[in-house]
Amino acid sequence: MKLYSWNVNGIRAVLKKGEFQKFISTHHPDILCLQETKAQRGQAEIDLPEYEEYWNSAEKKGYSGTAIFTKIKPLQVMNGFADDIAEKHGLTHDGYGDPGREGRVISAEFDDFWVVTTYTPNSKRDLSRLELRKKQWDPAFLEHIQELGKSKPVLVCGDLNVAHHEIDLARPKDNTKNAGFTTEERSGMDNIVAAGFVDTFRAEHPDTTDVYTWWPAWRGLRERNIGWRIDYWLASQSIASKVKNAAIHPKQMGSDHCPVSIDL
Repeated sequence: MKLYSWNVNGIRAVLKKGEFQKFISTHHPDILCLQETKAQRGQAEIDLPEYEEYWNSAEKKGYSGTAIFTKIKPLQVMNGFADDIAEKHGLTHDGYGDPGREGRVISAEFDDFWVVTTYTPNSKRDLSRLELRKKQWDPAFLEHIQELGKSKPVLVCGDLNVAHHEIDLARPKDNTKNAGFTTEERSGMDNIVAAGFVDTFRAEHPDTTDVYTWWPAWRGLRERNIGWRIDYWLASQSIASKVKNAAIHPKQMGSDHCPVSIDL
């Protein structure tokens, strides 16, 4: 089974460029998780009759959003967090919006595992959303995947908006106080790993350098491969041994992110 995740930075734009169609015909994913769709279902002209489609779109038009396309019909699909988790961690409007209404999480249950895709809130250039990440979002997300893990193993994917270690970005020393590489954000990823979730790419490629999934869209940084690895497939320890061929696909264009994949 081939599972892919891709922050498309606007599904309609990737379709218009022809890159989404190219991606599907090249990779044929069994389960495809998308982030930053920036669309409601029906706004994008997608003709994939072999796939079931599940969307969690932001209330704000043209913003955020996630989707799962799958050839295997899930047993159930949940959008967002359970109400008690959102309330416990105080996820409410923070000046930018209510992260619970931004279409940031979809969880799909299959026979033997859960797939959770997420588009984690960006802490912003001025770190004005870092407090949300540290005190609310990251703890709520971790509790969510831990609760799902009580029933069966969990595969977590998506744009987590953090480079975990220095090896995961091209210029770590220049970014220690920048969004995506702050101590607080990296600690949030530490907590996920400490809870038993395996970074599948690093498990297979512990020392591989210069592998990134996102490149800032200026000064030809992608062409020079000056990027960040902020898109992941994480796996519960109980299923991690079944994950093979964790891969990054930088040649796939259409977005400022590239797809990441695993075989199960």
